[in-house]
Amino acid sequence: MSASTDFVVDADSHWCEHPELFTRLAPAKYKDRVPHVEDVDGEKKWVFDGHVMGRFSAGGVIGVDGSKAPADEALNHWTIDQIHVGAYDPKVRLGVLDEAGIDAQVIFPSTIGLGGQDLAFVDDEALRRATIEIYNDGQAQIQAESNNRLLPLPLMPAWSVEACTYEVERVAALGARGVNMTSDPQDLGAPDLANPAWDPFWEACAGLHMPVHFHIGASVTGMTFYGKYPWASHAANTRLAIGGTLLFIGNARVVTNLILSGIFDRHPELKTVSVESGCGWIPFILEALDYEMAENAPDELAQMKKMPSEYFKSNLYATFWFESNRNKLPDLIEAVGEDNILFETDFPHPTCLYPNPLQAVEEKMAGLPGEVRRKILGENARKLYRL
Repeated sequence: MSASTDFVVDADSHWCEHPELFTRLAPAKYKDRVPHVEDVDGEKKWVFDGHVMGRFSAGGVIGVDGSKAPADEALNHWTIDQIHVGAYDPKVRLGVLDEAGIDAQVIFPSTIGLGGQDLAFVDDEALRRATIEIYNDGQAQIQAESNNRLLPLPLMPAWSVEACTYEVERVAALGARGVNMTSDPQDLGAPDLANPAWDPFWEACAGLHMPVHFHIGASVTGMTFYGKYPWASHAANTRLAIGGTLLFIGNARVVTNLILSGIFDRHPELKTVSVESGCGWIPFILEALDYEMAENAPDELAQMKKMPSEYFKSNLYATFWFESNRNKLPDLIEAVGEDNILFETDFPHPTCLYPNPLQAVEEKMAGLPGEVRRKILGENARKLYRL
């Protein structure tokens, strides 16, 4: 546990998927069909039942020696042998937590889709379901063996409301503390999330105290925008910076759609998390929502139980890691809500705070009251994830 007196939870980190992640866990009948890595036209690719999912890479920037590499070099050229072993080995990851002073850590995927969305594009429904269950069962075992210090969130079979409702109930019984959901299931053939058809899923998540997480870029739509944000004439690293910056803001689209969908009126106990999106944009977006609805949709606004801006503090969380200096942070926290901000490190991705995450935010948080500091660093997450 952390050396400080604070209970610290990292609410956003990532696995760098090992190329044998699925094949070593799959039953014999699926071993040659589940996602695995092949050479395709001279490049390493994830292949799922003959379907090329996308390029395989190490998916992080922290090397085996603990040094942080330039993003373009690491993301586009590293093999799994060059990435920090803690990026894919749970036992070594626990050592990373100990070194950083972190008590528990929420973990998301990397190269299989930040919301697992890339696992949907095969025709065999049984194989798709089996692959999701293989992943989720493996993550549940990691969580149990870590004594709930590692909390890798299960993926949802987002092509089907019924399948998602079944799976959230199944993984809750395995001990999961939330789910990782794509923001755009319509990409996969299901209704969009504003459709009341999703109510059985929301009801199950609310009743089981399973917060629903929307990571930046966790959909086909989100990653399509990511590829189009930068102008092509920029240098590779500049394009990465532009894409990363606008992915943060891209989650404003998810938050606004959630708030205006009526989900939180129908399911007031439902909790959702905007992951790796930062907090700075939230006050403006909430203010803009109130104004735009009053100006452009007054009849729809009248049907809501409260103003759009008020739903954030009752139903949403966001993550904080690098933004805002110590003079601006108190105002940001007041606007967003001290109970609605979680701390993250983003290990081992390009913007991560590794190797000294607590030191990296110490000056920013120095002016906060102790109770507020403790809430952001871990107490909000302790409550949300029932730790």
